[in-house]
Amino acid sequence: MDRPYHIVIFGASGFTGQFVVEEVARTASEGPKGNLKWAVAGRNRTKLEKVVEQAAGALSKPELKSEVDILIADVGDPDSLAAMCKQAVIVLSCVGPYRFFGEPVVKSCVENGTHCIDISGEPQFLESMQLNYHDQAAEKGVYIVGSCGFDSIPADIGVIYTRDQFKGTLTSIESFLTASAGPEGGCIHDGTWQSAIYGLADSDKLRSLRKKFGHKPLPVVGTKIKRRGTLFYSNELQQYAIPFMGSDPSVVKRTQRYLNEELNESPVQYGAYVGVGGISNIFKLVFAGLMFFFLVKFSFGRNLLMKFPEFFSFGFFSKEGPTRKQMEGASFRFIFLGEGYTEGSDPSEGKPNGKIRTLVKGPGTIFKSASYCVAFPLCGTTRHGSLYFASVCFSTVVQYRFKVGGLRLSLTNQ
Repeated sequence: MDRPYHIVIFGASGFTGQFVVEEVARTASEGPKGNLKWAVAGRNRTKLEKVVEQAAGALSKPELKSEVDILIADVGDPDSLAAMCKQAVIVLSCVGPYRFFGEPVVKSCVENGTHCIDISGEPQFLESMQLNYHDQAAEKGVYIVGSCGFDSIPADIGVIYTRDQFKGTLTSIESFLTASAGPEGGCIHDGTWQSAIYGLADSDKLRSLRKKFGHKPLPVVGTKIKRRGTLFYSNELQQYAIPFMGSDPSVVKRTQRYLNEELNESPVQYGAYVGVGGISNIFKLVFAGLMFFFLVKFSFGRNLLMKFPEFFSFGFFSKEGPTRKQMEGASFRFIFLGEGYTEGSDPSEGKPNGKIRTLVKGPGTIFKSASYCVAFPLCGTTRHGSLYFASVCFSTVVQYRFKVGGLRLSLTNQ
């Protein structure tokens, strides 16, 4: 704690980084003794100054312009990263796509004894960091907290919470995600689009990477969960749905593996799905999906997809990202449906005889939610030993309501 900064936000001038800056500034008084010392970092001083000035105006805190220090660091300059890490207790890494820019930050944090938190939703990056840096980080007592944003805090917390509320042995959970735009409409920044492009293009590498862990299959307790189709009508959502393509399934599975192998707890099977709306959306999805899966196989196709995200996604992704009004009007809902065996029942005999339903909901788009989640995830209780590679991290529990950073996630059983 002799370092000058509790937190350094690296990549603060990026699309999500600017909202992380605002959230840290808003809640800094909740830090140690109400005096959290923090700074912003990145390549361009002018852009960083503008972000701090923006936050000062948005929060009516003009003092930020003189109180928040600016550090210059670049992922292409290891010395600058080391200098940044040596000054911080925690680095909040907001530099995506993480497959290109994330590893130098993790490496420097581990080497310099600095905790690192990111908002990556890229399984290949998350799992390669675990494979390459787990032992070094554990030896130094460094926490590398990946996927600490919309991917995958709501999913991971939702599964853990649902399991803890079930009276008996919960054996499986399906989650159904829906997002709603406000009157101003909405879209997603193309940083997420780029991650999806490269994630699908490198899917073979991810499978190869996972073989290196040498994991044994997790034991199946009770009835094996039935996987849904590629496209199906969800009675739970009253609309069509598809499997969720983000990092939630892999992050949740990693948590369940830890709980089973290290704490000898019964693992929960998990399936994740997302609602896509009605028939008109299905036609768009099929057409966009066919183009996407074809073009992503070739370098020229990937270039086209990245150059024209709005065209190929029917406006769902854009280079500019959502406006503030669009983000303020947006919201999301996760429905978690669990099955298991009630107290006194034997999971090895017969079908599940108990059900539970949990609703997780929150305001804002995934970018606003990510900024809330990443702001102060180490304030609370971590569940994983010397090195923590999942995202079960939360600070306050009040009447079934989790407060993650500044975002209130309402969890209710129904």
